[in-house]
Amino acid sequence: MALLFTCCFPTVLQAKPHAQAKPDVQADTFVHLFEWRWPDIATECEHFLGPNGYHAVQVSPPSEHRAGPQWWTRYQPVSYELISRSGDRAEFTNMVQRCNAAGVDIYVDAVINHMAAGSGRSLTGTPFTRKQFPDYTPGDFHPDCGITNYRDRNNVQQCELVGLADLKTEAPDVQARIAAYLSDLVNIGVAGFRIDASKHMAANDIKHILAQVQGAPWVFQEVIDQGGEPIRASEYTGNGAVTEFHYSLAIGEAFGNGTLASLRHAVATDNWLVSGDAVVFVDNHDNQRGHGGGGHVITFVDGALYDLANVFMLSWPYGYPKVMSSYAFQGDTDAGPPSLAVHASSQPACFEDTWQCEHRRPVIAGAVDFRRNTADQQRVTNWWDNGGNQIAFGRGSAGFVVINAGDTTLSTALESSMAPGRYCNILNGKPDAETGQCRGQEVLVDERGRIQVAVPALSAIAIHHNAKPGG
Repeated sequence: MALLFTCCFPTVLQAKPHAQAKPDVQADTFVHLFEWRWPDIATECEHFLGPNGYHAVQVSPPSEHRAGPQWWTRYQPVSYELISRSGDRAEFTNMVQRCNAAGVDIYVDAVINHMAAGSGRSLTGTPFTRKQFPDYTPGDFHPDCGITNYRDRNNVQQCELVGLADLKTEAPDVQARIAAYLSDLVNIGVAGFRIDASKHMAANDIKHILAQVQGAPWVFQEVIDQGGEPIRASEYTGNGAVTEFHYSLAIGEAFGNGTLASLRHAVATDNWLVSGDAVVFVDNHDNQRGHGGGGHVITFVDGALYDLANVFMLSWPYGYPKVMSSYAFQGDTDAGPPSLAVHASSQPACFEDTWQCEHRRPVIAGAVDFRRNTADQQRVTNWWDNGGNQIAFGRGSAGFVVINAGDTTLSTALESSMAPGRYCNILNGKPDAETGQCRGQEVLVDERGRIQVAVPALSAIAIHHNAKPGG
C-alpha cells in the first residue's frame, strides 16, 4: 500500500496550503460551477466571483474518473490522481492558487464512498476491473449486494449504490487512503469539501476520515433526508454542515405549485436542520435532472421565476446558500458539459444554449450583495403578503425585499424599518462607482419608513443600507 501512496500523493507539494477562513454562513454565498474546466474557474474567480462577493466555488470531482461523455462519469472514480475532464493536476493547482488570490475559496466535490462500477478504463486509459483499482483491491470493498431498502441502515451503508463498488469506509486502511487524498487537496490550497453520498457512509466513518486530514477544511455532507428513514441528516452535523433537501422542496413547492405567502412558516420547521448546520439551494445538479430526492424543483429553465426563488434564498436568513451554475442539457439528463470553454473569447459563453451561468444573472448577483450587507440583522421584520404570490419582508434597518411572482404589478405602500432616504434597487446593480448614482431603479423610503412600490410581475426589489445614490 505504501507504493500506492507514493504514486498518487507526491511528497513534494506544488502549492502552499491555503489558510482557510470558515464561511460566515449568515453573510456568505458559494456557487457550484458544475463541470467547469479549471482554467475557466480561475478566470471566473478573478473577473467575476471575487469582485462580486462570492465566498467560494464548489468544483466538480477532480480525481481520475471513468471514460465517457456523461456528467455522471465524474462520480465514478478510478484513482485519486488529479486528472479529470476539467483538467490536470497543474491546471487544478493553478486554479486553486488564482482563486485564493482573488479571495475565493475552493470546495472540492469529494467522491469517497465508492469507486467506478463494473470494469473499463479511465479517461486517460487506466484499466480497472470489478473492485480492482490502482488504489484498491477487492478486500477494500463491501460484499456484493445492491441497495434495495432505504429503511435498512446496513443495506444503505454497506451495499452498492446503483452498482458502484462500495468502499469499506469503516476499515482503517481505506480511511487512511481517503484521508491522504483529501490532505493532498488541502495542501494544494483547497478550503473545503462536499462529501458526496454521505448518507451511504456511517457518520462515524466520515468522522475518522476527517480526523486524519491535514489542516482544518470546512466540510458539508450530502444527506438526502426527507423523513421516514432511519438515517437522519442530524447524525452528521458533528462532522460539519449538511445539505438540507427540505429547503429545495419547499422553494419548489411555493414557487412552482403553491403560494409565496406560505414561505413565511415553511422554512426551518421542527424537522429541519438548524440554520448554522444547513447548506441550502434552490436546485442542484442532481435534482434539476430529476434525481436526488424528487419533488417539484425550480431550475434555470423557469426563467424569471428562478431568479425570484434565488432572491428569496439569498435574502431569507437561513442556512449557507449555494447558487447553482448549470449548462443546458435539452432534456438529455445524462448529457455531459458543452465542448466550448466558458472563457474562450473576450465575452463569457453564458446565457445561450450552452453554459447557463445563473450566478452571473444581475438579479442573483445583486441578491448575493444584499445578503452580505444585511448579515448583522438576522431577524425577519415587516412581513407582508397578499395571500398569494406577492410578498415583502425586512431585515430590520439593514434591508428590505419585495418579491412579485404574481401575474400583475404590485402597487402598494409597505411598512419597513429602513431609515428615511433614497436607496438603489441592488437587483439592478450596485451604485455606479464613478457617479454614485443608481444603475437602475431608485427606491424612496419616507419619514415613517413607508415605501411606495410598483413592482411588475415576475420581478423584485431589494434595498440595503449600504446601497444609496451618492454614497
